[in-house]
Amino acid sequence: MSPRASGEQSAPGGPRPVSAPGGPRPVSAPGGPRPVSAPGGPQPGGDGLAADPLDELVARLEGFAAVAVHPDEIAALLESDGMTDDHIRLTYGRADSFALGEDLYARVERRHPAPAAPSGGAWHTGLAGCLLRGLVFALPGLAYVLAAPLLAGEPGRFGLPGGTVPLLAGAVTGWVWNQALSHRAYTWLGLGDRPAAARALLTGAPAGALAGTAVAFAAAAPGEAPAALFAAGQSLYLAAATVLLVLGRERALLCALLPLAGALPAFRWDLPGPLRAALLLAALTASVVLAALVLRPGARRGTAGRGGPPRAASLPYGLFGLGSGLLVLQAGIGDTLVSGAGAVIALTLSMGPAEWLLHRFRGGSLTRLRTLTTAREFRGAVTGTLVLCLGGYLTVLVALTLAATLAWPGAAWPTVPRLATLLLIGTVLWLGLLLQAFGAVLSAAVVCLLAAAAQTLDPAAGPVAAGGAAAVLAVLTCVLLVRPTAHRV
Repeated sequence: MSPRASGEQSAPGGPRPVSAPGGPRPVSAPGGPRPVSAPGGPQPGGDGLAADPLDELVARLEGFAAVAVHPDEIAALLESDGMTDDHIRLTYGRADSFALGEDLYARVERRHPAPAAPSGGAWHTGLAGCLLRGLVFALPGLAYVLAAPLLAGEPGRFGLPGGTVPLLAGAVTGWVWNQALSHRAYTWLGLGDRPAAARALLTGAPAGALAGTAVAFAAAAPGEAPAALFAAGQSLYLAAATVLLVLGRERALLCALLPLAGALPAFRWDLPGPLRAALLLAALTASVVLAALVLRPGARRGTAGRGGPPRAASLPYGLFGLGSGLLVLQAGIGDTLVSGAGAVIALTLSMGPAEWLLHRFRGGSLTRLRTLTTAREFRGAVTGTLVLCLGGYLTVLVALTLAATLAWPGAAWPTVPRLATLLLIGTVLWLGLLLQAFGAVLSAAVVCLLAAAAQTLDPAAGPVAAGGAAAVLAVLTCVLLVRPTAHRV
């Protein structure tokens, strides 16, 4: 899974508070004049009469209220400024912030500006960049093709091939750790402190590599030492890839992975063992060296990175990485190694288009937020955009699955039940990534973990578990993301 695809997020939500602790203060709206009344009551007007506080509030909030899509947006601004219901009743004669927001919404004429050109922010990434990321997500899979003869041995535990348990244990540990680490680094980047992000990666990435290695060796049975060594290299690669992806060095990572292209002839011909090992070591060494070179400038800049965002805030992202990773592994447990590998390849490659479609959904929602005049129109437009983006992702997933089947020698066509399960898992992953990007990561993580646990306990219940998770995430998405306030930047 992508450290970024599942780790980077925007900051949707309402306007920022403008009041200080100690009680409500007059509200200031973007684009509106500053408050003119002093504490203790409204100032006399020009004719000697006391000014109506509601008229003053309308004047101050007119710029914001004119572009609001729903009264709740105005109510959110009032509450963020510290206005309590008691204050609103005493000062403006309305029951609460919602009643006052509805009154302001009705008094101000809608004046939505023309759509602005897309900014260069994280939500406006080009298709080429997302496809490049999808490619570097999938290329490491060729390492398993090269290493397969080196890892071959006696049948392992739980009915799996020998060496599978340490490989899976190390991979899952790396997914969890690096998902949380990438979120923390992206948080620093969002605060404009790149040295702090580099320092977080400098300390966190090696720790993640050590954790994955330790777990893999602890899970290895006698005779599985080669698999444990490969898992150690896998953990080291995941740490290096996290650094390069978070810091936007996808092209450098692609160059580092080029030696793995030597696995393509291995699909039809047997390659010598030393050549296989050399190609693996070349890709791993290049990835680690490039990551170290990228981190070196930031690591020399003082003590940036101390304190900052709470580390506990990154835990839900690690849990989401665990749940989504287990779902991908479940999709890879097919009737044969070939059918299972084809599903994993398709899901991994699809993460690039999935990321681009997330950007398209966000961009379309922001455009409609600026152009539509009612909450009902906005809900309908956002729902339509959501259906189109999800449908586009599932179409890409089917196409990639069929392409992987055609490209893999001797692969059988996926059965209808397996294809349906794969599409349900894809739905869970895309909706989970969407909710994560809007800050609802804990809900997405819990749903993915429950679905993965159900599939692990009873593999036959896989389609039911994936379908239930997809339905729950669809409901959560519709409830959360059709509200205009969820899309305010």
